[in-house]
Amino acid sequence: MSATQTLSGGPLALSLGDPAGIGPEIIALAYSRRTVEALPPFFVVGGEQILRDAAAQRGVACPVIPINDPSEAAEAFTRGLPVMPFDDSLYCPGEPSEQGAALALYSLAEATRFALLGEASALVTAPVSKAQLVTVGFEYPGQTEFLAAACGMAPEDAVMMLAGPSLRAVPLTVHCALAEVPALLSTDLISHKARIVAEALVQDFGLVRPRLAIAGLNPHAGEDGKFGREEADIIEPAIAVLQEQGLDVTGPVPGDALFTPRARKTYDVALAMYHDQALIPLKALEVDEGVNVTLGLPIIRTSPDHGTAFDIAGKGMADAGAMIAAIRMAGECVTARGQAAANNA
Repeated sequence: MSATQTLSGGPLALSLGDPAGIGPEIIALAYSRRTVEALPPFFVVGGEQILRDAAAQRGVACPVIPINDPSEAAEAFTRGLPVMPFDDSLYCPGEPSEQGAALALYSLAEATRFALLGEASALVTAPVSKAQLVTVGFEYPGQTEFLAAACGMAPEDAVMMLAGPSLRAVPLTVHCALAEVPALLSTDLISHKARIVAEALVQDFGLVRPRLAIAGLNPHAGEDGKFGREEADIIEPAIAVLQEQGLDVTGPVPGDALFTPRARKTYDVALAMYHDQALIPLKALEVDEGVNVTLGLPIIRTSPDHGTAFDIAGKGMADAGAMIAAIRMAGECVTARGQAAANNA
């Protein structure tokens, strides 16, 4: 894909993220590397002067082009980074503020709206601070839940997948205490989310028959009930249901064996029982290229798999690899979804 190719449905919409974090600088870095990285056209909602300042601080070539409508973005992208203007906050890297949080929330909401209206082909979200967003009325555990609500969906119908070059992993429970995980797991939860994952891998990743590997919860996957009953009582029945429905599902696989190089060759996605069971291997393997993808939405959404990194913002240390990977993956998903729609027409 060339940097100037027009995606079906228009350019990607990028939200700014918290302007005090590394979002503005990694967006500017991504634009400066658009040609060598073969990135599809994208535009940013808000932060016109912030992006100029961030680019200048990083010393990268990223002229900012104000646009009035997403339809202008593809042409503007050949000359600079297209930005939909909005009241800026000052660029104060490492110094989060209520004004910055308000800009981050506006940018997220507007970029989402453009994707829902079809004026953008996909949504890429830069990192936000949940603690800061709460100060301006944000009532969701994270951006994934916000997006589910914006799409008129129940939270459980939006599934977080972390993806990199060598691993895709889905945490079936996310932001909760580890002690709460066993009570949250159910056969219905596992089978429901597994079906969403399988359908999305067909629709957005072009896999004909995705292979799902499901982790156990306990050490040694319970070892026949010796270390816990969740595998026998919850996980194995879910796997049986999914197999009866024709899905290619294996497990439960012990967590300490699921992510070895040999094991990763046997599946397309690993479904983990809790947050860190999925994210630790993903971040260990794909620290600079990890992408957070929300599956099950009517829109395509990706995000770099890291936070705002207030501690290094503006210090010339932030790596744009995950943002570049998120932009590239969003473009690839747009192409795959378009092809799937054409095949089903």
